[in-house]
Amino acid sequence: MENNHEAGSTIARQDHADVGRRGVLKMTATGIAALGVGALATGPAAAQTGLTLTDKWDKVFPKSDKVDHKKVTFKNRYGITLAADLYQPKNASGKLAALAVSGPFGAVKEQSSGLYAQTMAERGFITLAFDPSFTGESGGEPRNVASPDISVEDFSAAVDCLGLLPNVDRERIGIIGICGWGGMALSAAAVDKRIKAVVASTMYDMTRVMSKGYNDSVTLEQRTQMLTQMSQQRWKDAEAGKPAYQPPYNELKGGEAQFLVDYHDYYRTKRGYHPRAVNSGNAWTQTTPLPFMNFPILTYIKEISPRPMLLVHGEKAHSRYFSETAYAAAAEPKELMIIPGAVHTDLYDGGKDHVIPFDKLTAFFKQHLA
Repeated sequence: MENNHEAGSTIARQDHADVGRRGVLKMTATGIAALGVGALATGPAAAQTGLTLTDKWDKVFPKSDKVDHKKVTFKNRYGITLAADLYQPKNASGKLAALAVSGPFGAVKEQSSGLYAQTMAERGFITLAFDPSFTGESGGEPRNVASPDISVEDFSAAVDCLGLLPNVDRERIGIIGICGWGGMALSAAAVDKRIKAVVASTMYDMTRVMSKGYNDSVTLEQRTQMLTQMSQQRWKDAEAGKPAYQPPYNELKGGEAQFLVDYHDYYRTKRGYHPRAVNSGNAWTQTTPLPFMNFPILTYIKEISPRPMLLVHGEKAHSRYFSETAYAAAAEPKELMIIPGAVHTDLYDGGKDHVIPFDKLTAFFKQHLA
């Protein structure tokens, strides 16, 4: 979450007197045209959607010479046009297994999700890393607002997109969610039975952290205060005709908890900074947490079964409890993989020790998307 983590993170360090929407939020926030797929758009077709997509490589990771890359667009069930990067193994033939990837919450496809997608494409999968509605290069107004319902729908829309490709086997589609989008991925897998396998990496349950705070520390009184403040903010937004935004995310003033320093070191330095990312010095709207505080996305996690799930988390991550409780609540087949010594953001880009278990992810999907 990143700033969602952050979110939880923020709540964790805020004074009780300042347990408000800012805390929760900040907490919260800690080439298809060639294939002839009419529902997707690239190049000039993308321009018809009203989106402006960059044609340069502006990822925070180097481009691989083992895969073909192309910008694509597609629409979700609400008519919002999403922008994505499609990665395909070079010289692949026949129908392949495919993966939709997104996250972290407040990040863009040029960051972690793109790295995961490109790497898994190198390993034989067709992959799609997408920007969620209202963020990055995707459509939706106002900007930098989020909905748990629409976010879960975005994953299913990405499955739609992949399933329309002539070289994708519709019975072999999986998804990967990173951080706050790990929870969205689990929710999507529960409701969308087309998803055959799901991985959640360094997972955050955004509805839990926004409604209950980090480590479920928010009291009913504090929750009521936050909801009251955001309800009053709605009057201000209505009068202004536009939403107010939180302060810029991941700026350090000194004395922050280590995990907040870790977020800064990813989102605000050369390592992971991207100008379109909410978490890279931008911010969510002040009322973004409202639906999250009333919408538990993992209620039906047991219904992912009998399809498999893999949860990956760092041993030293402040967010580890999200994966542990999700694992406990889920039904078999399920697996929880703890990466020794890793903190939350190490699983964004591998950290200095390259700890993202891509071999494990590859083996998991090759087995369950066989």
